[in-house]
Amino acid sequence: MNRLKRFKRIRIHHEGVPVLISGFLFIIILSLLSYWVFKSKIPFYSITCILIIVYCVVINFFRCPIRLFGKDTEKVVVAPADGKVVVIEETEENEYFHDRRIMVSIFMNLFNVHANWYPIDGTIKMVKHQNGRYMKAYLPKASLDNERSSVVIETPEGTEVLVRQIAGAVARRIVTYAEEGEVCYIDDHMGFIKFGSRVDLYLPLDSKIFVGMGQATIGNQTVIAQLP
Repeated sequence: MNRLKRFKRIRIHHEGVPVLISGFLFIIILSLLSYWVFKSKIPFYSITCILIIVYCVVINFFRCPIRLFGKDTEKVVVAPADGKVVVIEETEENEYFHDRRIMVSIFMNLFNVHANWYPIDGTIKMVKHQNGRYMKAYLPKASLDNERSSVVIETPEGTEVLVRQIAGAVARRIVTYAEEGEVCYIDDHMGFIKFGSRVDLYLPLDSKIFVGMGQATIGNQTVIAQLP
């Protein structure tokens, strides 16, 4: 795929539109104010240049690539987010399942795409938001102590998977589009986390895991596991 085609497959997520509009106005006002205060071109150009660089970083954060999985989705678990696998372990899940599950965690840094996709096809059984702290998202306790949003999805075969969006030290807003009773599909957006965070998957113990620690993931593209 050439550069032009790749560019056409990138868009700005609608969650970022208000931020980018207000940010653009802020740059104009602050730049004009700096010129009025300093009465010199050098401070004006320096401040404006810094503001534009920061603005470009924010634009990059809110980019939203158009992706289609394009393969058989039966019993397949696809990465819900771009990032890096930071946890693969058997753990006790006490919020919904109250039993042991395999947890796969994906950490998103500031430069990753922050749109979240549904990892499986199915029906949404539960959506629950919990307030909490804003610890660094890669810490183990973040799954239990940080602000989070949990979504349980049941596949057509009757297997349930829990997806948990977790806020981080910088992220202060979790957006979840899922609603109980809805049918969801791989390729659809589940939500968005603003400015760096993490997504956890809780899978049945007999799931076959295809990713390793430290592996980079691409949302709606990387196959995380096969369900039993």
